[in-house]
Parts: sequence; structure tokens; C-alpha cells
Amino acid sequence: MSAPLLQVKDLAVHYKVRAGGVLWGKYQSLKALDGVSFDLKAGQTLGIVGESGCGKSTLGRAILQLVPATSGTVAWLGAPPPELKALRREMQIVFQDPLASLDPRMTAGDIIAEPLRNYRKDLSREQIKAEVRKVMAQVGLLPSMINRYPHEFSGGQCQRIGIGRAIILGPKLVVCDEPVSALDVSIRAQVINLLMDLQRELGLALVFISHDLAVIRHISHRVLVLYLGKAMELAERESLYAAPRHPYTQALMAAVPIPDPEKERAKPRVIVSGDIPSPLYPPSGCVFRTRCPKATEICAQVEPPLESAGQDHMVACHHWRDGRGRD
Repeated sequence: MSAPLLQVKDLAVHYKVRAGGVLWGKYQSLKALDGVSFDLKAGQTLGIVGESGCGKSTLGRAILQLVPATSGTVAWLGAPPPELKALRREMQIVFQDPLASLDPRMTAGDIIAEPLRNYRKDLSREQIKAEVRKVMAQVGLLPSMINRYPHEFSGGQCQRIGIGRAIILGPKLVVCDEPVSALDVSIRAQVINLLMDLQRELGLALVFISHDLAVIRHISHRVLVLYLGKAMELAERESLYAAPRHPYTQALMAAVPIPDPEKERAKPRVIVSGDIPSPLYPPSGCVFRTRCPKATEICAQVEPPLESAGQDHMVACHHWRDGRGRD
């Protein structure tokens, strides 16, 4: 069995924010991410799903050290990550907004070539240009577009530029922070299939962040469900979609529409009321209990640990064993 490429253990990101007033309010800890753990192997995709504000993007950025971790560890190939600059070659990111993530003053060729100019100073200008043309073809762009500016491309093409920039150094891990949420449905499918093709071709490990459970199911090998900065469930894709254990995961699954009217009417309904609580004032015990239709007294008193609920299936729920966490 191969060793994990990435090991995240009890990772937390807390921010000090002034609550109760700009001038006189006291500083409090906002727990954007609170004790998340997982492993990721080479060539695999970990899908991260949850509502807005649950810590998905914070987790992706904390893995890359783009935001400082308050506690916890990120181990790269079984050891603490090396110096940040050295790590950048191995870990890259694709951002959510295709156009906003590109410098409008730079051509597509310059944008894709920028990592090479920083890390491959041994390459001549012609060699860099040849590498850029090769990567452009790899991500589905015509090499003849090398001198065009971002505003001359469509949203899908801009995202392909971003993907080209991410893979040109030959990284082992790419964090995809909602890379298709701003794209049309047809273009979304093309970009997802491109990422899957590149993963097979280059052996990439992917951390794929999305709100779309259908996209997560299509691209992921394992799925991590986050809520208010905490892991609710972590499982192999088929296990999670076949039998979600946590009430929050069940609610997310139930919210996905089925294109067959009869099946849509017949599917079980899981109602989650209210809004997600403020991370400044998280509920005691289980953070999901204030919205959970199956919460009991113990949920308010004791925080459920993320524990085994079967082979390669972890869940943080007090009631999954007795059937209260399942329909």
C-alpha cells in the first residue's frame, strides 16, 4: 500500500476579530477551520463539500500555507513540508473566478510561463515559449493564442489558462477551489473532464472544492463533508453516496434535484431549518445540533468525535449507530 502524499492532522485556522463594535468591541476567536484531518494519496481526488462559510476554501489555502494555521500539521510525503518556496513547485492552486485570477496586463503566454521564469531560470526564452505552447495544447488551447490577453478569452478558456499555469511545473498536488462554479453547465463538464484527463496523464492528486454534489460525485475518489469548520463525514465516494450516515450529509443529498419527477416526489425529505450559526458563537457540543432534526440532549453536551462507521467511512454523529443518523 502506497504512503499518503498529503497528511493533514487536526488542522485549525482561527482569526482574531473584534466583536461588539469597531472601537470598543473585544477580540474573539473566529474558528474558520477547527481540527480537520485526512490523508490523500497520489493520483486520487478528495472532494470537499459543504455550505458557504463552512471552511472549504480556508482548508485548501491552509494546505498550501496561503493562510497560517493556528494549530495542527500538514505532512508532505510523511514529513513536515519543506521551505515554503520549495513546496510551491509541488503544490499549486486553481481559483474560482477564471478572469479575476489572471493579470489583465499579461498575455496568456506570459501568465502560463510565469512559474517557469521563477523556478526554471536555466531555460532560455525559446525553451520557455516551447513549454508554454505544449501546455496550452495540453489544456485545450490553441498555441496560436499565446499572445492574446485574458479579456479576449471566454470564461472556460480563462480557466484553462489557470490550469495550464498550475501544471506547467509538474506539481504533485493541485487544489481546485470551486474551479467550475462560475462557468456554464456545458463548459463546466469540459473543464471537469480536462482535470480528470490531466490527473490520469500526470498522476496528479486533487483537492476539489465545490457546492455541487453531482460534480463531487463525478470527480472524487473520497469525499469530506464540512460544516462550520468541522468534519462531519469522510468516506469513499460510493460509500458516502450509497449510505450517508450524518444528518447533514443526508440533507445535502436530499437537496439535490432528480430529473425524474416520480423519483423526485418519492425520495425521502430531510428538512434542515434555520441558517448556519456564526463561527464566532458556535453551538456547544455538536455544531450541527441547532439545525439537526435528530438532535438530543447529548448533542448539546458532548462534541461527537470523527469515528469509524465502516470500512473507510468516518462520521461525527452520536446517533449513527442507533439509526437516528439514518433514514
